[in-house]
Amino acid sequence: MASNVTPNPELNRKVGLMALAFALFMLGMGFAAVPLYRMFCAATGFGGTTQRASAAEAGGVAVAAQRISVRFDGNVESGMPWRFGPEQVTEDMRIGERKIAYFTAENLSNRPITGIASFNVEPESAGLYFKKIQCFCFNQQTLKPHEKVRMPVLYYVDPAILKDSETKGTTQITLSYTFHDTANRGAPAAAPVKAASKTLDHAQTAR
Repeated sequence: MASNVTPNPELNRKVGLMALAFALFMLGMGFAAVPLYRMFCAATGFGGTTQRASAAEAGGVAVAAQRISVRFDGNVESGMPWRFGPEQVTEDMRIGERKIAYFTAENLSNRPITGIASFNVEPESAGLYFKKIQCFCFNQQTLKPHEKVRMPVLYYVDPAILKDSETKGTTQITLSYTFHDTANRGAPAAAPVKAASKTLDHAQTAR
């Protein structure tokens, strides 16, 4: 029996446009997933992501009587010809107190290399309360052949850590960095790290 259904070009066109719009939307969400995830981690401390704080915000923090130990760890990705690590393995400090930690990086190769550091803290629940005022990890860092530099981090632990049921019993936080070669990521080069070091030295003097 022959079908009496008459094709509707207008309906077909609308369905096709809706399908195309949905496909474009899903493609856009795929590109946005990484930055949105990073924004979520930065806002919540998820996965041990540390927080950023302004100098003004840090200046308004009341230093608590309780103390905490901060342990430092440094690594480079496999195949990257850098030597990188902390100058001081641990720091015993009062919660809310501003401190500077120094890391040393050395380019062991005969060519300039630009690196970028990924970072996190353990336990992960403490990430929301570990505040960095300035850090070499905020920007890419370029080292000349065989150049060796000091890389500072100005930070504090937010006293709010003492009010969170998941973190109030924390006695040590581990801050870990891993440097990655931007040549493997197609990222552009950035300014050397020495300017950042001077800025942090000034911040420590002005405390």
